[in-house]
Amino acid sequence: MKQKTQWHLMSSAEQVAQSAVHRILLKAQEAISHRGVFKLVLAGGTTPKRIYELLAEHQQQWSKWQLFIGDERCLDKQDVERNSVMIEQTLLNKINFPTANFHPIKAELGPEQGAADYAQTIKDYLPFDLTLLGIGEDGHTASLFPGHEHNDSELTHAVYNSPKAPAERVSLSSLTLARSEQVMILVTGSGKKTAVQQWRQGKALPVAQIDAMHTLDVLIDQDALPE
Repeated sequence: MKQKTQWHLMSSAEQVAQSAVHRILLKAQEAISHRGVFKLVLAGGTTPKRIYELLAEHQQQWSKWQLFIGDERCLDKQDVERNSVMIEQTLLNKINFPTANFHPIKAELGPEQGAADYAQTIKDYLPFDLTLLGIGEDGHTASLFPGHEHNDSELTHAVYNSPKAPAERVSLSSLTLARSEQVMILVTGSGKKTAVQQWRQGKALPVAQIDAMHTLDVLIDQDALPE
């Protein structure tokens, strides 16, 4: 059953980031107290980057966090355009985080092998506690793009012909993304207005297909809200 999407309007991208951090820390506390582990899927992008910078300022039981990534570009392991590198630079390198608890996508292996490898990595960790996602100007989320077709039963997808460079990527599937207790979609900036409008009008954008086990929250700033 598809969860009802809860929309939360914020005054700015900074407020979206601050609110997201607050929600992440609450969910971490809840998950660790109940199960002794917090399983978080991270996103790429400007607002997530700010979230990781803010998270790095907090003292946490980092040894009980398990971190995953929603999608990755098929680039060299150390390429600064990779989500994994951004996450390391803004968060992991600034805290005492156990290397074994970070699970980057081996997208340097190429789409097919990278996707197959990550499916094996994540399968025993499902379901996730919280998944962070963004939205592109075309309504894509993670590396799930409009007009692309994938096998709905896969945990991960090999992505080719991305409309944004690089063309080859690895992405978690909508099936996997839905296997998260809570999903939080971050929407900031005026460039997202059209996609948000189409989403709210019921257009079948990739972001509109996202579900969650319990709660599905959209944190949106004033600039991204359609007129």
